[in-house]
Amino acid sequence: MASEWRRSMGNVRSFVGNSMGGLRGGQNLASWLVAGTIAYYLWVKPAQDLKKEQQARALLAVADANEYVEKRKPIADPQVTGLIYGNKNRTGRAQD
Repeated sequence: MASEWRRSMGNVRSFVGNSMGGLRGGQNLASWLVAGTIAYYLWVKPAQDLKKEQQARALLAVADANEYVEKRKPIADPQVTGLIYGNKNRTGRAQD
């Protein structure tokens, strides 16, 4: 009975060890540390920075509505740029 329990624990331990890449001890810990650090700098930190920047913009907009200007490029009119054909933006002069 004790040997069955020991064997099943060994199987579980072997499964867990193999699922984590087969590394043991310090190598396993170091690999998880590297993977966690990379994940933090690629996904978590940029998301946090973006959230802070959006909150700062929102506070700035609320603080003084007259001074805050969103800095975005205006969207070009497709008729003026020639993407849509038809009646172009004409000036007030008469057409002959």
